[in-house]
Amino acid sequence: MAPSGLQPGLQRRHKRSRADLGESLAMAWSSLLANRMRSALTMLGVIIGIGAVISMVTIGRGAQQQTEAQLKSLGSNLIFVQSGAATGRRPVSAGAGSATTLIWDDAKAIAESCTAVAAVAPSLSRRHQVVLGDRNTNTTVVGSTSDYVVVRDFLPLTGRFFNTAELNQSARVAVLGQTVVDSLGLTAASAPNSMIRIRSETFTVIGTLEFKGSTGFRDQDDQVLIPLTTMASRIVGVNTTAGLSLDSIAVSARSAESMADADYQITNLLRLRHRIVPPLMDDFVIRNQADLVNASNAVANVFTGLLGGSAAISLLVGGIGIMNIMLVSVTERTREIGIRRAIGARCSDILLQFLIESTLLSLLGGVLGVLLGVVASYGINAAFGWSSGIALDAVGWSLAFCLVIGVFFGAYPASRAAQLDPMTALRSD
Repeated sequence: MAPSGLQPGLQRRHKRSRADLGESLAMAWSSLLANRMRSALTMLGVIIGIGAVISMVTIGRGAQQQTEAQLKSLGSNLIFVQSGAATGRRPVSAGAGSATTLIWDDAKAIAESCTAVAAVAPSLSRRHQVVLGDRNTNTTVVGSTSDYVVVRDFLPLTGRFFNTAELNQSARVAVLGQTVVDSLGLTAASAPNSMIRIRSETFTVIGTLEFKGSTGFRDQDDQVLIPLTTMASRIVGVNTTAGLSLDSIAVSARSAESMADADYQITNLLRLRHRIVPPLMDDFVIRNQADLVNASNAVANVFTGLLGGSAAISLLVGGIGIMNIMLVSVTERTREIGIRRAIGARCSDILLQFLIESTLLSLLGGVLGVLLGVVASYGINAAFGWSSGIALDAVGWSLAFCLVIGVFFGAYPASRAAQLDPMTALRSD
């Protein structure tokens, strides 16, 4: 009995097939080396295609991670409650936030009654000119409470945030974002105790906020925070008969799992307070941070898919180039094929040789393309400051696609070579 457990005849056939495969590999490799320049130019389409796919996927995922990080920088487990839309005599909505349907008492009721809520930060904002000496900047002035730093995860960099006593006293104190600090010619260290003017009112700077960056078209550092009572009485000057009006209420849920409960509790509480019953529409809008992240991820996934798909087209072009070169190779080597058939090579041997040759071209191009894509991905991450790393799944799928391309686009030239008549091939020039 043979060591492998095979019958002697089967074992000889197995050894012969391995020898045929090794011989075909050697012949395919020597053929590629004999035409180095042509082989390199043939692989170029595959190289560029693979490199482009990996680079484009890296760009898409890096942008996705950056957007998600910016949304999460707004705060932890956030829910945004915004005033509803104002409507005129005609049924035309002016958009969410155009009506003053939220008041400070709504925010207090949410904090007191909603058990899934950890903290609440009401806000009232307007754009105004902020002046310091001979320098000024147009920025967003936001009135809020001391819970703003908790809800929005926005801690002071220097100095401090205003407290409850200053809120109750409508104190003229301000906390500056880093963009405002730079625009007024200050530094984080020198800003505290500076005196700024907003609408002819003088405010004492008591601190600066840590750097947050931009989210979409909004710079989170381009703002000045003051007490909500000060904002209402000295800057905006509007107090509705029902109470102090708000633009929005930022709510922090106790955990990610309790966000749905918090959303449900807030909705029912505001409907009760605003006397909203069917068929009346809600006069407020609630947006969930998780929904924003999911929507952003969905858009980013489409963007990544489009980029990767566009780059993958060059892979198909590379495959067509491989088929073209293999057809030329079959024509050039007709006499060689005839000689091999005359000395006993089977059709399957010829087919295997040319299939291996096209697959080698594709896989070598794929490996070089992966190297190009990895280098490009590191460059992209370094240029944009991303930490998305290398899209390893894109690398794996690209190499698998290269194998498919090599077999698919090499099958027709290989079958033509295998079907050549030996006598006709021997008589060719």
